[in-house]
Amino acid sequence: MENQSDSQNKYNKKLGIIYGVMAFTAWGFLPVYWDLLNQIPALEILAHRIVWSFIFVTALLIVKGKFNTLKEILASRQKSLLVFAGAVLISINWYTYIWAVNSNFVLQTSMGYYINPLVVSLLSMVVLKEKFNKGKITALILATIGVLIQTVQYGSVPWVALILAVSFALYGLVKKIVNIDTITALALETLMITPIALFYIGRIELGGTGSLTVIPFSVLVILLLSGIVTATPLLWFARGTQLVEFSTIGFLQYIAPTISFFLGVFFFREDFSITHLISFGFIWTALIVYTLAITRGTKKEQGQVRTSKSETRV
Repeated sequence: MENQSDSQNKYNKKLGIIYGVMAFTAWGFLPVYWDLLNQIPALEILAHRIVWSFIFVTALLIVKGKFNTLKEILASRQKSLLVFAGAVLISINWYTYIWAVNSNFVLQTSMGYYINPLVVSLLSMVVLKEKFNKGKITALILATIGVLIQTVQYGSVPWVALILAVSFALYGLVKKIVNIDTITALALETLMITPIALFYIGRIELGGTGSLTVIPFSVLVILLLSGIVTATPLLWFARGTQLVEFSTIGFLQYIAPTISFFLGVFFFREDFSITHLISFGFIWTALIVYTLAITRGTKKEQGQVRTSKSETRV
């Protein structure tokens, strides 16, 4: 029979995967949401996302009675530095994405989120010393080939994609390392960048180029809700990274660009080339191999635990 610790660990892993799936599914469908705000400049949307995310998570802290924990965390230099690092990394990621969209590098943003799981898996092996069996290594190689096929199309180093991939992978690593309540951490991260966002919003509104007073009320509501839409998947993602192996989170991240791919083809009517088909073939094969590797690894661990328990009883 399973002891309480084994049951709890199994439950935590399942819960972590659920949180991860929810986060990346939400991010996959986000293009539809942002398309509703296409009349507003992307950088202005970003500023509002930051401000309303801070307001949303701060409200959650107050409701949960955890607002005082902010002082405790800020009193710890190590935790403060980690939270600040997370704030910088997510700011770089968001800014790069907005700049790329405004500068016609949309394809590179898509590539960035395909490269990201590879960087996450690499970090999990190098930094967190997570073990990879032959199946997981094979899956990583297949996924790398799939990404390289898309990379070759550009004929040069896709710096935008690499910045997006590395910044978000490092952000996930920080969330994995720091032992802080997810809501509190996100509140601190957004707190550190909200003054800049407020300054930008105030400047464009006073300069007469802001959107708050000219957009329809329905669009204004969607803009104000951007904080909830932004913060909620981040909270799910942060929780997921705490409950499962970092490498597992890495491969779950293929959910978001895959959903975005189907939206691009069937909703936004973008072209689907043979190169995309071949690349996706390698990536999906990698996911199948990785899933089988995880399943076999789990069964092997359970078998070893049963054998160990039987020997102990004897």
